[in-house]
Parts: sequence; C-alpha cells; structure tokens
Amino acid sequence: MKKINIAIDGHSSCGKSTIARSLAKKLSYLYVDSGAMYRAVTYYALQHKLIANERVNKLELLHHLPEIHISFKRVDGNQHAVLNGVDVEFEIRSPKVSEYVSLIAKIPEIRAHLVKLQQELGKTKGVVMDGRDIGTVVFPSAEVKFYVTADVEVRAKRRYEEMLAKAYENISYEEIKQNIEERDFLDSHREVSPLEQANDAILIDTSNLSPDAQLKIAYEAVEAKLKALNQ
Repeated sequence: MKKINIAIDGHSSCGKSTIARSLAKKLSYLYVDSGAMYRAVTYYALQHKLIANERVNKLELLHHLPEIHISFKRVDGNQHAVLNGVDVEFEIRSPKVSEYVSLIAKIPEIRAHLVKLQQELGKTKGVVMDGRDIGTVVFPSAEVKFYVTADVEVRAKRRYEEMLAKAYENISYEEIKQNIEERDFLDSHREVSPLEQANDAILIDTSNLSPDAQLKIAYEAVEAKLKALNQ
C-alpha cells in the first residue's frame, strides 16, 4: 500500500502530539515531534548560558549549531529526544525550556537547519510529523494535513495536569496559562514560518473531544485519502 506524509500543526498543548503519536502507531508510521527539536536546541542554549536577560546570544548559538546533534529513540513505546547522545526528554519539557523555546524557534537560521533535517526524514514517506509549520513549510505537499486547536483554558488545564503527573514542581496553573498565551502570540506573529492553518488542512478543535474521538476524526480522513490513492 502506498505510504503518505501527514502534517499536523497547531497551538501548544492542544493535543496534536497525542493525535500524531496515536495515528503513527495505528498506521505503523514514523512519528516525529518537530517541537522536540526546537526544545532540544533551547535546552542546549540554556545549558551553555546562551540565553540571558530574556535575550538569545544568536551569533554564539549559531556558532555552536554544528555541535548540536538531535536524534530520537523509543523508550517503553514512547519517543524520546536525544541531544548529543543523552536522553533529554524530561529536561526539554520543563517550564524553563517552555519559557524560551519561542525565542529560539523564531531565529531564521535555526528554523532553516531544523526544517532541512525534518524534510530529510519525510523523503521516504510514511511519516506523521507535528509542529507549527509542518503543513505550510516542512511538508507543503503532504497528502493529509491537520490543524489542531483548543480553548486556552482547556490547554492550560491539560498542560498543568501533565506537569503535575511528571513531577515538575513550583509551577502554577496561572503561570502555565500565561506561558501558553505568550507562546501563541510569538508563534503566530514571528516573521519566519508563523503558525497558521494551511489552506488544505482539516481543522480539529479538541476542546470537547476525547483522545479517542480526536483519533477517529484524523484516522478516517487518512483512511479516505489512502483509499483514494491506492484504487
């Protein structure tokens, strides 16, 4: 059966990664969390003190870029980000990284570097990738595209519960909500590859949908496309 690429874009904590992981598993496709790549670069920048006073030392970070190697590995059925040979999945999900990732993501040279890596992963098809610019920049010719969103209060609650479950401390619901609103603004207003819905993307509002209902909508759309392509 012919394989396709599936692009899933959307706001922070809207459920796009859950849909992407579940869809990839159901299709036996490769799942790629593009956001984890930007988070890994952000974590690297923080570790090397390249972010200070709300500003990124862009020139120094770009000098370090050839030294930043990002890969993925499977751990108990889940995808973990690996930075220079070290599993950093827990670290890159921290509130500190979330606070600064949008500053890193808006740097054109960083985006160009990571987009190239992402496009390489999709050359053989059979990829489900989620992020902010997958359907518009990374895979503009993806056979199926989704744009996922949800009310900010719902997203903040989900993120807060997720952080508590992962044992992150000293974080409040209000702080998370503020961070999400700030990221929404930065992601949608950056000059390079802003977050926006591709013209041919299917909108999924997850505010009142269970994970199973979200997957059902996405899978039925993919199934219809695959059926059409393999007739």
